[in-house]
Amino acid sequence: MWKVLGDDSDQVLKLYRSDLENPLFRNDPALEAACLRALASSGVVPRLRATGQHDNGYWVFYDHAQGTPWRSDPAPVARLLHRLHSLNPNIENAPTGKNGSADLAEHGQSILAMCTSDRRAQLEKMQPQHHILRSDHTCLIHGDPVAGNILVASSGLTLIDWQCPAVGDPCEDLALFLSPAMQYLYRGAVLTVEEQKSFLSAYDRQETVNRYRSLRRWYGWRMAAYCLWRAEHGAPDYEQGLELELAAL
Repeated sequence: MWKVLGDDSDQVLKLYRSDLENPLFRNDPALEAACLRALASSGVVPRLRATGQHDNGYWVFYDHAQGTPWRSDPAPVARLLHRLHSLNPNIENAPTGKNGSADLAEHGQSILAMCTSDRRAQLEKMQPQHHILRSDHTCLIHGDPVAGNILVASSGLTLIDWQCPAVGDPCEDLALFLSPAMQYLYRGAVLTVEEQKSFLSAYDRQETVNRYRSLRRWYGWRMAAYCLWRAEHGAPDYEQGLELELAAL
């Protein structure tokens, strides 16, 4: 990743690894470019300048978004996600997101199948058992709305890093933002109970909030599986993320 300095404005050049495999956050440059194009007039994404290929890697070139990574007051983030989920543009070849407990169970189990430590058996026993049906309400979701991907400026908030979007359940974005592990890893602290309430209240779509609450344990269990996988694959800071997700469960 490079920041390209200009006389009037700066840009960002991202060159994607072609060998990166991640079971929760895909790394797709074509999807990032498609989302930046489709959402160009929305005001929630940076402006795409160009995209192309270099050797075996793809690159995306876009305007550098002003602001600093989000750190406090979750209400504006909730309003940003509400706005995004209301736009629902047509993204060609967008994958289908996980929807309902059966999908989350299969996804979490597939992540655990790649783990080898003794903690795997512990997490397998902690899998939730309540069943939540698929939702008919799907939309474009960011897929990775963690603190580091939300830039705050006087002009508003911008969502960056669009390499793993999907057409899916909006609860997915809510769960990723609220995740104790993701908050700790990208901000250094989990959200307080009051901050969580503030976020869900500001999202202002009660049906989605209720559905998120019914699926919260499923999302937490899958995130715990992901943290275990990351910890086993050279990211020791995810061990604390795992403990936070287990505590929340």
